[in-house]
Amino acid sequence: MNDKTPAAKRSGNHQPHKPFNKQGHNPGQSETEIRAKLEAEHPGLNVRLCAAKLLHAVVAKNTSLDGLTDAHHGHPHYMELDERDRSLVRAILGTALRNRNTIETALCKLLDRPLPANAVALQQLLHVGAAQILYLDVPDHAAVDIAVTSANIDPRNRKYASLVNAVLRRLTRNKDRAVEMKIPNGPEWYIESLTSTYGREKAEAILAIQAHEPSIDLTVKSDPALWAEKLGGTALPNGSVRLGSFEGSLTALEGFATGDWWVQDAAASLPATLLGDIKGKRVADLCAAPGGKTAQLIMAGAEVTAFDINKNRLKRLKTNLDRLQLSAELIATNILDYQTDELFDAILLDAPCSSTGTVRRHPDVLWTKTPEDITRLSQVQLNLLRHAVQLVKPDGIIVFSNCSLNREEGEDMVEMIINEGILVPAPFKPEELKGMEQLITDQGFLRSTPADLPHDEPKMAGLDGFFAARFRRPL
Repeated sequence: MNDKTPAAKRSGNHQPHKPFNKQGHNPGQSETEIRAKLEAEHPGLNVRLCAAKLLHAVVAKNTSLDGLTDAHHGHPHYMELDERDRSLVRAILGTALRNRNTIETALCKLLDRPLPANAVALQQLLHVGAAQILYLDVPDHAAVDIAVTSANIDPRNRKYASLVNAVLRRLTRNKDRAVEMKIPNGPEWYIESLTSTYGREKAEAILAIQAHEPSIDLTVKSDPALWAEKLGGTALPNGSVRLGSFEGSLTALEGFATGDWWVQDAAASLPATLLGDIKGKRVADLCAAPGGKTAQLIMAGAEVTAFDINKNRLKRLKTNLDRLQLSAELIATNILDYQTDELFDAILLDAPCSSTGTVRRHPDVLWTKTPEDITRLSQVQLNLLRHAVQLVKPDGIIVFSNCSLNREEGEDMVEMIINEGILVPAPFKPEELKGMEQLITDQGFLRSTPADLPHDEPKMAGLDGFFAARFRRPL
């Protein structure tokens, strides 16, 4: 949707909305007061304005959606909304990002000419409107009306209000055809990477499941079957509890206040279990926040030291451990600067990565990361793994993991460390993952994808994409 002159294909005899101005309002009213009146006349207007602004920040400025929608430090426009409206903003953004390529293609088909290259605010406004029309339970007329009002408010989009009206009205009459297109979602480099790594069939399965919002997985302290029954979920082969359709606050569920479980994708829970028997051993959890893996190591009987470079993230980890009634030594430092004479028996290094394996939960990842980021992060991982060797005892175990689907951050990086000779591979065995043996590769690595763990109901299917490898420090 980038070019010179915009024009919508005409669709019926709908009259374009009048441009927004101060006519009809008291002369002394401020812009804020006028917007408040418009919100009263068009309920939900502020939600759509916020969604368009945040969508622009993600796709045009590579801003993390988690940061924009943080409950305490989010974008100012987001923070002004109540919790119900925030929830709708998140739903619109998640839907718009998970289906961005389909929405883009559908809108392009309704334009005589692409939008101007600098009309990025208009593009996000149209995407927000289209996401509601195509995928969310919002009346078509309301989605169109609010989109046009949003255009009239913004000086950059005001001259395109009639275009917004025409395009979105036509989309309402063609939405079944648009949804059926199911264009693979993601930038071209990402789709090509999936295809070259996993083959066309597996890549298509990954892309298909990523269009669906995932379930919520819990790691429980005891008796997964009992907790699955209590919470109306399903016990997975690895012992996680998967919740189905869920509405409301997780903190209100039984077991939260008493620290009986924590939120953790089933795939994310696997690397910590592959350290082996660590009862009574000193174990380091590098890059530990928010603490799900730390809690697993403590529950396995280890004496745990948790590291993180970010003090605020470490405070969050401490809060999470306090709720779970668990404790560990916490150290805020850049692990590359950390030295000790008291070497650890084992180390878990869940390294920073591109997070392409978490696209279902974090659909902004595809639009905020680049191939250059992956190359840079793979080097960070390599440096961290090299340093981890200096912190573990001879014959000690290191499990390296990350939530990337890219070989450059997984198999290729591990091959480099093996060739350096500073670590010896200690391959995983299928019997170590009973019920999920298929996730162990022929090379003895762990490799999960969103297309694994199939289920008839898409929301109940899949895992985060994870890679893990195990090593032993030579004597």
